[in-house]
Amino acid sequence: MNKTFWNERYQANETTYGIEPNDFFKSQLDQLTPGKLLLPAEGEGRNALYAARQGWQVTAYDFSEVARIKTLQQALHLNLLNIEYHVQDLSQIELPENTFDAIGIIFVHLPESIRKHLHGTCVQSLRPGGRIILEVFSKSQLQYNSGGPKDYDLLSSLEILQQDFAPLTMNLMEERLIELSEGFFHSGPAHVVRMVATKDSQPK
Repeated sequence: MNKTFWNERYQANETTYGIEPNDFFKSQLDQLTPGKLLLPAEGEGRNALYAARQGWQVTAYDFSEVARIKTLQQALHLNLLNIEYHVQDLSQIELPENTFDAIGIIFVHLPESIRKHLHGTCVQSLRPGGRIILEVFSKSQLQYNSGGPKDYDLLSSLEILQQDFAPLTMNLMEERLIELSEGFFHSGPAHVVRMVATKDSQPK
């Protein structure tokens, strides 16, 4: 799925994945003290807007110009000035080290080489004590029609995440069936992998 696909999808739908933040992301973020938050592949901004309302300084990335425009228009409407949104191909993303207090990776599905690059730079950009909150579709999602790519190689597993985020301490790792209600494209029973991981003050 390329930039044209996503620009057209975001343009054609008022809210592609609803207006509320992802449930898992919200439940985990609400446990943290607001600071600097990174959201790669943020789309139309439902998670960014929620976090900004809670006082987080949000840095978001996506390669869809339409998604950026829609997010910033809504931020302006809500008088939220604490969202910085970049249009960027995630295969080229380079992040400052030891910067973010939290990172939300929500339904980001990428080819292996790009996924490893993104996850690696996210680990480096997390400050000591910072936390990554992740929810993605598992490889078992192929049997469901509630969203996600229909490509087995783009789906995830506990083993993949354990390898990609090996430098971090795992606070939560689970694979489970949930009920999605995030707009037309994320609706119904879904099989997901969830992870919460913390960067230690001393490297492993």
